[in-house]
Amino acid sequence: MYHLIVVACLASSPDICEPRLLPAAVSDTEQNCLMRGPDIANDWFARHVEVAPQGKLNCVATKELPMLEVKEIASDSFVHLGLAEQLSLQNQGRIANLSFVIGEKSVAVIDAGGTRAEGEALLATIRQKTALPISHVILTHMHPDHIFGTEVFIEAGATVVANARLPDALALRAASWKESIPAQIGARAMLGTHLPTIDQKISAPTVIDLGDRRLTLTPIATAHTDNDLTVFDENEHILFSGDLIFQGLTPTIDGSLTGWLDWLKQGAPQPEIALIVPGHGPVQDSWTAAIAPEEHYFTALRDTVSALVGKGIALSRAVPQTVSTLQPQAGAWVDFDATTARNAAAAYSELEWQ
Repeated sequence: MYHLIVVACLASSPDICEPRLLPAAVSDTEQNCLMRGPDIANDWFARHVEVAPQGKLNCVATKELPMLEVKEIASDSFVHLGLAEQLSLQNQGRIANLSFVIGEKSVAVIDAGGTRAEGEALLATIRQKTALPISHVILTHMHPDHIFGTEVFIEAGATVVANARLPDALALRAASWKESIPAQIGARAMLGTHLPTIDQKISAPTVIDLGDRRLTLTPIATAHTDNDLTVFDENEHILFSGDLIFQGLTPTIDGSLTGWLDWLKQGAPQPEIALIVPGHGPVQDSWTAAIAPEEHYFTALRDTVSALVGKGIALSRAVPQTVSTLQPQAGAWVDFDATTARNAAAAYSELEWQ
């Protein structure tokens, strides 16, 4: 396979340039790729007015593209493990676990990465494994580290599937993310990155068939966010939990503490789970091991904040007291103090009304 590469530069800062992969031009030969390239490039730049072309088009073989390191955790099921960090200039937003599953007829991607560049690298990795069409991109929730790589798969012909509540959540945050995410990971890392559109909005369990490979998608009541979604591979008994399960990186409440604890306490969604792929952290083969650190953390957070609310302690005092009380758990989590302070504020706002 040959892939079209263009060089795009920020219109506002012409010295910030990056190569971009445009998958619509993929061809069996370099010549065909180059013949199709100009029209596809013109269309892409017309839709990405914040960047401008520089230099000539180029077509390269799959093996020459930047790729992500992935592990095959079961037959035709692959996972890229993100860094256990918060967003930064150094990690360029590449902190989430990204997965793909190959069926007999097509491929499904589960979370697409934190930038277009990461999505392109994931696409190249998939193309190294199979030439089958990518039929679906499944987004487990709204957060940028999981969704900002999606557009490259849209251009490759995939249907984007998400919780029905996700589009509204994106709309509420789009303007602020346009400023805050480039500031956190760098304008160069974000170059050419656009928010995705959602094609299939699900509000009830839904099955996707990749050809002798069935994935069950289940929207979840408000927990980590108000638009969480799990994916269960029925063939290999793998649960892709998204950020409903964190390992290593301190979990962040952007939905409901009590709702999240309720989900954890319900037990394994499918009794036959063999592997759990969390949104952050290593793959687990035990439901108990997968959720225990998070459940312990959230239970302590709930109990601590509830007690402070019951005593009438003001939010400004409750937050540092909660961080101090939970300090014995700090060694198990990355970015513990800052994230716990945010979680304490969110929990206080939720629990004071209960």
